[in-house]
Amino acid sequence: MSNNAIEQLSQEICRVGKSLYDRGYVHGSTGNISVRIPEDAGGGFLITPTDACLGFLVPSKLARLDRAGVQISGDRASKTLALHQRIYSCAAQAMCVIHTHSSYLVDLTLRGVWSEHDIVPAITPYYVMKVGHVPLVPYYPPGDTRVADVVERLIQDAASKGVPLRAVMCDRLGPQVWNETPSSAMATLEELEETAKLWLRGSMSAQPLSDSAIEELRQQFKVKW
Repeated sequence: MSNNAIEQLSQEICRVGKSLYDRGYVHGSTGNISVRIPEDAGGGFLITPTDACLGFLVPSKLARLDRAGVQISGDRASKTLALHQRIYSCAAQAMCVIHTHSSYLVDLTLRGVWSEHDIVPAITPYYVMKVGHVPLVPYYPPGDTRVADVVERLIQDAASKGVPLRAVMCDRLGPQVWNETPSSAMATLEELEETAKLWLRGSMSAQPLSDSAIEELRQQFKVKW
């Protein structure tokens, strides 16, 4: 049973990676995807290898690691594993983490985000419903372990307010997005990137939804914002 579950997760990582690559959400060898393996399937993690192109992933080459993060099979794991592990440890709903260098989101950080607590304003209902608040992580070089400390603090701060975090934006690098499955994490990433696109195309001048409109979403759809 555990081998079956791991094989299915491996196939799903490859499917999501190809979908993101084919539609331009990632390019070259940028980005990575990881999943937390359920305990009844043996526990541990799967993550895309370092310098792998997400459009051409091979299930057998994905890096598999045990609960402690020690690699037990596959090609060499991405250097972002430590950050992903920290997200898994403090975000209860995180079963998959996706990192991309999505161009509209990176462009947004170069021009200047809306605020450090919300990189874009709530300009669409689905951004409120499917993404939520996305804070900015200050710039650190790729693979810098200090990022994990910042992200952990942001997740804990959001949790203390009763608002689950689903994503953060790393300045000049790209988003880290997580959710319960690879497909739901991908959907969150898509909504985030498309919102950044709308914001930039509108010369960063669109009016946010009103407080009453957001409250209506809270009441009708049980949205936490």
